[in-house]
Amino acid sequence: MLKWIDIIKYANNGAPAPDRRVEKTEEEWKALLTPEQFRITRLKGTERAHSSELCSLFEPGKYACVCCGTLLFDGSEKFESGTGWPSFTQPVKENAVAYHKDTTYGMVRIEALCNTCDAHLGHVFEDGPKPSGLRYCMNAVSLEKVESNEQKLTFGGGCFWCTEAVFTLLKGVAKVESGYSGGKIDNPTYREVCSGMTGHAEVIEVTYNPAEISYKDLLRIHLSTHNPTTLNRQGADVGTQYRSVIFYRSEQEKEDAQAVIDELQEAYGDPIITELAPYEQFYKAEEYHQDYYANNAEAGYCQAVIDPKLKKFKALFRDKMKTETI
Repeated sequence: MLKWIDIIKYANNGAPAPDRRVEKTEEEWKALLTPEQFRITRLKGTERAHSSELCSLFEPGKYACVCCGTLLFDGSEKFESGTGWPSFTQPVKENAVAYHKDTTYGMVRIEALCNTCDAHLGHVFEDGPKPSGLRYCMNAVSLEKVESNEQKLTFGGGCFWCTEAVFTLLKGVAKVESGYSGGKIDNPTYREVCSGMTGHAEVIEVTYNPAEISYKDLLRIHLSTHNPTTLNRQGADVGTQYRSVIFYRSEQEKEDAQAVIDELQEAYGDPIITELAPYEQFYKAEEYHQDYYANNAEAGYCQAVIDPKLKKFKALFRDKMKTETI
């Protein structure tokens, strides 16, 4: 998660390298864009406040650069700032946006640009909502809404190396990230979480297409590939950070999660004690935790703990797996 100190660092030292670069002449941009789009994105203009319906749209979707099509923001990070411009708390990727110090009009501000094509997007301020505290104040003209029905699900069931290894194999799953949720401090480190003092659980955040795999099916797989009857423990991993938990994003998700728990209860001799908690924030874990099994399949923990879990998963849910992973 980016915070203000990161924005200042990138404004002073340059943003991370973009995934690609798009460069065109002024005439080529003029031929591609409307006059207003050209004025805002290529001449660093500002649209009139409250001039776009984009300010009041909060349905799922993604937002791309109107010039080059690079994905910049996810609708889940959009919020009502009351400023009259669309506002976001985070970009979709750390290298999606570039930052420049802007001293025009007698002010010192941080300008936000598309890191792919240098299109002017707006400015970033440090008066946004917690936990990032950022407000990406964007010109709606700079953005293009991209329809997407992807949804996210966050849950924990022991070491996130194990759960990540399972869910990356599923059809309809676009992305799995390991991280921390349900605790008391912002941006916890692995060492802090392992202390048990922060209250966070090791979790994964699954981005999935509900047209291909349902929320309930994901939870059925979750509850069937770890032991949801042991309190704060999975095998030799002991502590509150290893608790069985589902973070719901709506009352409907809460009801559906409880229905799945009730459905699977008779398969277990002991009561399912999986915690149901409202989702607040997901903090992505350190990079060395991401794709851990894929990068360390020969490690002792992977062979002793994750391999048997994957074998059980494949026996139970072969029909749910991506074809290339069977």
